[in-house]
Amino acid sequence: MAINLSEAANLQVKEMLKDETAEEVYLRFGVKGGGCSGLSYKLGFDYDKKETDREFEQNGIPIIIAEMDVPIIEGTTIDFKQNMMGGGFTIENPNAIVSCGCGSSFKAPGVEGQPGNC
Repeated sequence: MAINLSEAANLQVKEMLKDETAEEVYLRFGVKGGGCSGLSYKLGFDYDKKETDREFEQNGIPIIIAEMDVPIIEGTTIDFKQNMMGGGFTIENPNAIVSCGCGSSFKAPGVEGQPGNC
């Protein structure tokens, strides 16, 4: 399994899935160029699975990841934290060798990315 959803993240995703009306909906996790370190995460719902996606299920949540992103995010844990200011997902990636100060971008071994604004 490429990634792990914490119990809190799992509950939050399931709650968000209740608002989705499509019959087939996936949680898509991946990487895109951007942020001050060159790579940033993308996390959201998707309705189309591509041939180049790797699909798996965790606690009833169908997850898809682009095959080319798997080595960059293998072993990543996604958590959901709630505090007085609200809540949000946090990502702990053991493959990130550098993370920016704002926490929204990172670098991985052998992957340059495209640095941009945070």
